[in-house]
Amino acid sequence: MLAWIVERKLRHVFARLGEGDCQPMLESLAPGFRYRFEGDSPIGGERTQAASMRQWWARMYRLFPGFSFAVRDVVVSGPPWRMRIYTQLDFRKPLPDGTPYTNVVLQRMEMRWGRVTDILTLEDTQRCARFLDWQAARGVEEARAAPITDKPWPPQGPFRRAA
Repeated sequence: MLAWIVERKLRHVFARLGEGDCQPMLESLAPGFRYRFEGDSPIGGERTQAASMRQWWARMYRLFPGFSFAVRDVVVSGPPWRMRIYTQLDFRKPLPDGTPYTNVVLQRMEMRWGRVTDILTLEDTQRCARFLDWQAARGVEEARAAPITDKPWPPQGPFRRAA
């Protein structure tokens, strides 16, 4: 029963995000959370504070106006004090010619007592980079901006781009 409730709430949060409202997502975060979006792009990075998450969502709405999520699959497991949630999403954004930009998104979330403590987001970063390059070529300067992050990004190491 608890897994069903969590899935319904998650679907509601993704629907609201697609309506331009990030507040339900922000309210679901625990005071000590981590949100990591993989990739060396303006939407990559790691955030641990509500202010940087709000800035990040504002950037998402600027870079991908009109986006929406289609929730394809949700798996909820574990007890309330360490619940794990796995989602598969289709990310869609209408293009000026009417065709959609689409990307697949996988997320792993951890929730403790109803509050999200950790989110890891993975998507096809090459497709995202091509879209952001396309945006930049059309004069969207933010499509080449540094990530909004609370920590140095990307982490240094072999095969990672220097900041």
